[in-house]
Amino acid sequence: MDDKVTLQIRTVTKKFGEFTAVEDLSFDVRAGRVFGFLGPNGAGKTTTIRMIVGITFPDTGFIELNGERISHRVQNRIGYLPEERGLYKKMAVLDQLRYFAALKGVAGKEADKRIDHWLGRMELSDWKKKKTTDLSKGMQQKIQFIATVLHEPDILILDEPFSGLDPINVEFLMDVIAEYRSAEKTIIFSTHLMSTAEKLCHDILLINKARKVVSGSLREIKESYGQNLIAFRGTGAEDILSDTSFIERIVSHADEQELHLAKGVDPQELLKKMVDTGVVISKFERTEPSLNDIFIEKVKDKE
Repeated sequence: MDDKVTLQIRTVTKKFGEFTAVEDLSFDVRAGRVFGFLGPNGAGKTTTIRMIVGITFPDTGFIELNGERISHRVQNRIGYLPEERGLYKKMAVLDQLRYFAALKGVAGKEADKRIDHWLGRMELSDWKKKKTTDLSKGMQQKIQFIATVLHEPDILILDEPFSGLDPINVEFLMDVIAEYRSAEKTIIFSTHLMSTAEKLCHDILLINKARKVVSGSLREIKESYGQNLIAFRGTGAEDILSDTSFIERIVSHADEQELHLAKGVDPQELLKKMVDTGVVISKFERTEPSLNDIFIEKVKDKE
């Protein structure tokens, strides 16, 4: 694991009049990993991203990329795919990509080489002379992704990159992002869809109402919350499931139950109890909470 810190944010606060969009926020983003910047809409994610790319600036605190404060030169090492998409509707795909590449200092044969590579990877080579209006929404989002990476940025910031995509294109773009990460690039993935983030992210930061809720590696966070959860499916367990010395609470799903064990209960002890009392078990599996479950629990703790 590469521990190099690419992006450092320290005690950043941003207000708009009386409204606090981001409050006392600190975190690090490491190279070669996907960093999930997560939380509900309106939590402060996009404001933070806009400060990272220099669209706006913190009222207090600082942001550094590779040890340098954000400046125009540093900004050119960032690739930013905003939530609000924007392609020129009447311009051909190739001309647009050449234009976006030139804005980042990539032109001529090198630009065309990179464009051809990415159009091929995105399965859009046959569309490069088409206008934006000829493309589906999914195709347009792929073109915007290409425009974001043509200058080979050190850090790639994706704000709700899967918004509006069908499941097939979501999986396709997730594969492309994973490949990009393997090149030791740094990726910040911002979303309110925590189930998608779980499939892609190594490190996460959950934010709510402008403040950090929880942060760290996805694996460590989930393991710390998942010691007393059992996914259960079976019959004849009513008496045991109502015994609060074993079960703290139960969350019922469509075809199984999530058992939250009481503090100190060994899952093996519960399983033995079920077997001994004749419970018919079709599933008994130690599990871990979803990011959504963790977020809800942490937010409740702070209320």
